Amino acid sequence: MTNEQIILFSLMAGVLGMLLWGKWRYDLVAFGALSIGLIAGVIPKDAAFSGFGHPAVIIIALVLIVSRALSQSGAIEMLTSRFINASRPLPLHIAAMGFLGAVLSAFMNNVAALALLMPVDIQAAKKAKRAAALSLMPLSFATILGGMATLIGTPPNIVISQFRETALGAPYKMFDFAYVGLGTALAGLAFVAVIGWRLVPGARSGRGEANELSNLEGYIVEIGVPEKSKAIGQTIKDLQELAEENDVLILGLVRAGKRLPGRALREEIRKGDMMVLEAGPKPLESFATALKLSYSRAEKH
Repeated sequence: MTNEQIILFSLMAGVLGMLLWGKWRYDLVAFGALSIGLIAGVIPKDAAFSGFGHPAVIIIALVLIVSRALSQSGAIEMLTSRFINASRPLPLHIAAMGFLGAVLSAFMNNVAALALLMPVDIQAAKKAKRAAALSLMPLSFATILGGMATLIGTPPNIVISQFRETALGAPYKMFDFAYVGLGTALAGLAFVAVIGWRLVPGARSGRGEANELSNLEGYIVEIGVPEKSKAIGQTIKDLQELAEENDVLILGLVRAGKRLPGRALREEIRKGDMMVLEAGPKPLESFATALKLSYSRAEKH
């Protein structure tokens, strides 16, 4: 084994170890490994950053932009309000949520699709008085399965398409993956809806929703805007800086019991509104104190 091979294998082992350790961010670990390889001379200087200009990276970035646009447009909320019914039996609920998640992840980033649908699924579980864990895991699998049906559904499809173009002169088209991916996705959805959810560990499925989420670093909460709140008269966009300072994510606004479309960034906050926030307990307390929000009307999800 040559010195270059030893260095490369050592770098890959070090990167894997750091990722498993999880103390440092994965992008810092990857960039650090690239820098070490460059300094050690095992990575050519003229090719060190060529990956950032690869078409696959650009396509993935564009998919993330589309995902962000969809999340702020209110389209997802409109779909879920008409498509999801908490009174359905659990297998039908999983099938409906899974189908919606699979369709979304076929055209946007699957992590973004999951993040958009998780609050909806948790709320449906709360209304149905059942453990959210029973449907959250199947929803996660559904968003992964849906991404296999299109070119932009998952990064590996984009990468292999670019490689095919380099090797054979023509990339895969948008729905070329559907011949295999669609059947696989439908079969997987049928499995998780009929059998898969039953295999969720019994210890977790027997807990209440509050206990399931109590160990998370952050959770989603609806918190009230009382008469003397400093948030009244301001917009969600006006509060973004304060939210970032307190490590709080403002997800939207509820008025008269109905969620406003998208994140309602330009909607002026009124007395009696409910702000939908995602944060840990301490950041949430700091944010609520700064704006004089009401915990008495808060609802955790």
